Amino acid sequence: MRLVLVGPPGAGKGTQAQFIASNLSIPKISTGDIFRANVSGGTELGKLAKEYMDRGDLVPDEVTIAMVRDRLSEDDAQDGFLLDGFPRNVPQAEILKKMLAEFGVALDIVLELVVDEDEVVRRLAGRRTCSQCGRIWHVDFDDKKDDICDACGGSLYQRDDDKEETVRRRLEVYQEQTAPLVSYYAEEKLLVGVDAAGPVEEVTQRAMDALAPYAD
Repeated sequence: MRLVLVGPPGAGKGTQAQFIASNLSIPKISTGDIFRANVSGGTELGKLAKEYMDRGDLVPDEVTIAMVRDRLSEDDAQDGFLLDGFPRNVPQAEILKKMLAEFGVALDIVLELVVDEDEVVRRLAGRRTCSQCGRIWHVDFDDKKDDICDACGGSLYQRDDDKEETVRRRLEVYQEQTAPLVSYYAEEKLLVGVDAAGPVEEVTQRAMDALAPYAD
């Protein structure tokens, strides 16, 4: 199966991507993983990307796309893959479609993790990070009544990118950039939405049930 996973920050994409890919026995391919592999491996694309990152610049689309192409050409991706974090916009989606056509394949499905904005804010703004060991706790899910890490005794703090106003801004950016992508895949008759609220295991089961008709 060849699928793309989309969803807003806080929808649980990273967690669900791992479980879904494992259940389907296909590689989970994220742009973050691809970047790290190329940079640490010292590939030509990795060296090029590192030049931009070291300057604090965004890596150009053409470099990202070249990395994705190389990754999709690897042996473990020939029978299927799960893309997480790519494409991020309609132009990238169109490039991906052409790329796969060159390989003689096409996407089977685009799975959207659907979650209410207020739930996303609750998930992300409720996170607290330990200043000593880096472990993340949640004021609701972990029933934290104090600001002390239960693992090491360090003090907990709220990261700037977990503050409510920052989370809501990230959601605005997601809607601006990704809402057209979701519409694009809906028009392509590839989009299937899954309720991403509730326990991780329940969300995974909903996702697998949604994917079942597309399985080989």
